[in-house]
Formats: sequence, structure tokens, C-alpha cells
Amino acid sequence: MLLEGVSLPASKDELIGYAREQDGDGPSVRLLERLPNREYRMLDEVGEMLAPVQPYASGDKLLPHEESGPPPGGGDYLRSGPDPGRAEVDAPLGNPPQKAIEQQTKTQNEQKERQEKLLGG
Repeated sequence: MLLEGVSLPASKDELIGYAREQDGDGPSVRLLERLPNREYRMLDEVGEMLAPVQPYASGDKLLPHEESGPPPGGGDYLRSGPDPGRAEVDAPLGNPPQKAIEQQTKTQNEQKERQEKLLGG
């Protein structure tokens, strides 16, 4: 970066002088000439004035967007001390987790038997 090594805080004129020492009268110097006349404590301030990236740099106070749905993690998102690793019980009443596991095990065993028959094992 052109201003790397400049002593801070620095005024606009000091920044331009340092840039001229590094780059002559190149395009970077002309860009720095557009800065407001004030003291800069950090290079981030200079960058923000030249190419704003912060959401409220212009002074406009935008309202946050309405949420599109519940937060990830449900109620634990807002709870101060959720239990780590705890699974929420949200299985349908007619299909408890144990029943699903038993069905999967049965299906896997049937598939294994078919494979063993086909492979002659």
C-alpha cells in the first residue's frame, strides 16, 4: 500500500506529502487530494473515505431487514446457556426415533443377506 509506513495521526497534507515521496504525482496522489481536510488516526479511515465499505459510513441509519424465518438453532439461538450437543425432540408422534432406527436396521440386515446370497458368502 502506498501509505504503509506513514506516521499517524496525519493530516490530509501530510498523507499527500508522504504519497508524493513514494510515488511522485501518480494517480494515488490525485485520489488522496479528494480527502476531506482533517486528521486521520488510522489508514482504515483513509480507505473508508476513499471507498466506503461500512454500512453506515454515509450517516444514513438503515433499519434492519425483517427476518425471513426462525433463527438457526431455534430457541437455543437466543438462550444464554444452551446444552451443547443436546438434540431437540422434534420427531413426529407417530414415528419416534427408536422406531425409525429399528426400521433402518431391519432394512440394512435384509440388504446384507441379499448381497451375501448374490456373492455366495
